[in-house]
Parts: sequence; structure tokens; C-alpha cells
Amino acid sequence: MSDRLDDLPWHKSTYSGNQGGQCVEVAETPEAVYVRDTQNREDGALGFAPAAFLQFVNSTVKS
Repeated sequence: MSDRLDDLPWHKSTYSGNQGGQCVEVAETPEAVYVRDTQNREDGALGFAPAAFLQFVNSTVKS
């Protein structure tokens, strides 16, 4: 699974900048949305059903 995740196109927010710090990046497949720590990529990623991830993102967006 790890090799498959490394082959995905990962994206991080433009708000993250390049200074390091506490950033996550996201990759999508039809089956799941994966989230991983940019500082510890070798530790793997968390996978979420796309609908669950969308619900999470929508609940965090400021009005």
C-alpha cells in the first residue's frame, strides 16, 4: 500500500508555504482521500471515504 500511496499526486495548501512546520498533504483516488504529515511521510497516511472527508472539510470552513 505504501508504494501505491507514494505514486499518487500529493497536494498541500498554498497557505503552508515552504518554511516547514506543521503541514499535511492530501491525495485523492476514487475510493479514498489520503492525508499525511509532510514531515513524516514514511509513517504512512490516513484514508477517509470521500464523502466523510468532504463533510469534515465543509464543517471546518469559515462562513
